[in-house]
Amino acid sequence: METNKYVLRRDRSADREARYRIAYAEELNPAQHQAVVSTDGPLLVVAGAGTGKTRTLVYRVARLVESGVDPTQILLLTFTRKASAEMLRRASNLLDGRCDQVSGGTFHSFANLTLRRYGKVLGLHSSFTILDRGDSEDVINLLRAHMGLDKKERRFPRKQAIAEIFSMAVNKSRPLAELIEVEYSHLIDHLAELIELQQRFTAFKAERQLLDYDDLLIKLWQLLDLHSETRSQLSLRYRYIMVDEYQDTNALQAEIVRLLGSEHRNVMAVGDDAQSIYSFRGADFRNIMDFPALFPGAQVIALEENYRSTQPILDVTNSIIGAARERHEKQLFSRRSEGRPPILVPAENEHFQSRFVCQRILELREEGVPLEQIAVLFRSSFHSFALEIELAHHDLPFIKRGGFKFIEAAHIKDLLAHVRILLNPQDSISWHRVLTLLEGIGPRASEEILQHVQGAADPAAQLEQLPARKYSHDLRLLAGLLRQSQQWLQSPEQLVAELLQYYEPILKRAYPEDHPKRRKDLDHFATIAARYQRADQLLADMALEPPTDSVSDVLAGDRDDELLTLSTIHSAKGLEWHTVFIIWTAEGRFPSAYINSEEEMEEERRLMYVAATRAKQELYFSYPVYIFDRSLGTILGKASRFLEDIPEQLLRRLVLVEEPADYS
Repeated sequence: METNKYVLRRDRSADREARYRIAYAEELNPAQHQAVVSTDGPLLVVAGAGTGKTRTLVYRVARLVESGVDPTQILLLTFTRKASAEMLRRASNLLDGRCDQVSGGTFHSFANLTLRRYGKVLGLHSSFTILDRGDSEDVINLLRAHMGLDKKERRFPRKQAIAEIFSMAVNKSRPLAELIEVEYSHLIDHLAELIELQQRFTAFKAERQLLDYDDLLIKLWQLLDLHSETRSQLSLRYRYIMVDEYQDTNALQAEIVRLLGSEHRNVMAVGDDAQSIYSFRGADFRNIMDFPALFPGAQVIALEENYRSTQPILDVTNSIIGAARERHEKQLFSRRSEGRPPILVPAENEHFQSRFVCQRILELREEGVPLEQIAVLFRSSFHSFALEIELAHHDLPFIKRGGFKFIEAAHIKDLLAHVRILLNPQDSISWHRVLTLLEGIGPRASEEILQHVQGAADPAAQLEQLPARKYSHDLRLLAGLLRQSQQWLQSPEQLVAELLQYYEPILKRAYPEDHPKRRKDLDHFATIAARYQRADQLLADMALEPPTDSVSDVLAGDRDDELLTLSTIHSAKGLEWHTVFIIWTAEGRFPSAYINSEEEMEEERRLMYVAATRAKQELYFSYPVYIFDRSLGTILGKASRFLEDIPEQLLRRLVLVEEPADYS
């Protein structure tokens, strides 16, 4: 009988893998491997915190080159030149020098090269000049002066603030008028002048073949959107496009990516919706959420195995982000199952919170954890002010990222200068600062006034007796403040309240672009002042300069060049530490009380998630139970809404108790 045969095809995938020098399946976890070998078509890689995002991108570059793709047809877009250079260096070390030929860089560097080659259709010369931020500010200042805005009685925003506002309008793709109305409402009186200034700024650049950083993106988008032949040419030239940190792209950048992929759709976006925290810079959360809609049929791969944190920490971070209104589904896990559960610490007040953090840091040092592996994170820069004072008391050196050190802030220095001249009328440096804050008083006038004031038994009387000048009214107000405030030197709380009332109009005039934000810092300073019995004690602590390169008494006889890290959460993204303290995790502080929309509240939740995922071994959340508010008095604080529903078996509660006094 005749036998019919049916041939079963051999699985050749193993043979195909054998052709590659790199054993991708062995070097990567299954999700990473899937992302690396899925080379054709649109792909969104949702890379959770600590899941090897960079490793995945590096191996994918190598895979494409090993697959025979011309390296010059691969485009890697990152947010810093350093990031792209490092990825391509690692890919070259992994494979060979062909990876050096991959086109890598930032959106802006790519735009620069592309516009110099193809920008003629937009009227651009190949020799156009790029203005950096400082150049742009100088042009704005020139035009500001031409419009007479530097001589107005109403203080007009400074060049730095104007440049920031103009840039934000581009990055958020919003008309200037709408942006100012919504986000800079305190500048609404200047709206007409700002719009005219923006128009003049745009015309000035166009006439002189000048492009600033924002223009690079605008012109690239125009090139791709309005000129189909050029768009097709560029899309065919870059057949494989990879975008890192896609959650941080703005609307313009997302549209540029879509247009570049128009001929082939081989676009791989890598990012984490749960770490989208830069809307204040123009980043659009919707970009990463809407990627599958922008590229229909896109494959979505989640990287969930975390190589940074212990599982108890991940259980808490998963719980924080799990309550998000909208997110790409993922559940981080770690093979490091053992570890201390994260701890929530309600402290009696801010001072107790600072004492706890300092004491636990010292204990960690005794346990062998170096200071450089410990970080204290916070929602807003002023949240660390009281802690900075406590760290100085304990000789704990630190570096602060984001915001400013407490005593370095200009408006804090302004206020302290007033306190100093009350306590020491011979302090010419502080007198100079106080006097030059007044309108019409420059360095020369300040010196003349000081000759009358210094050495006088009654400086306030001397101010009142000076010959009439255009600033005489302001000098009389200052004299009245000095006379009245003398009675409050034994009550720093009342003294600062009086100073703030006097300083408020000066603050608005001296810092017109961001005085509401600075006022929050001053309110927090008032809270700190309330802890002191005398003004001289307050000044002494404010004058303490934390050590920057050594600790004398943390470990006996041991020199220590390590630095503790204090950081805003925005400045901590991408970093990691053995132990992380997140302070002021109280409702009204984190999330902020100034949230105006559900979208902003969701970003606050993501911010908490980013902070918590920085910790590798230990994680602490803390907040004061009794919070002093200048307008409401002492209020009862409660844990942030992002933490209150986390079960106690995941987030342990720790009660602080005062050590009994030893009378022996």
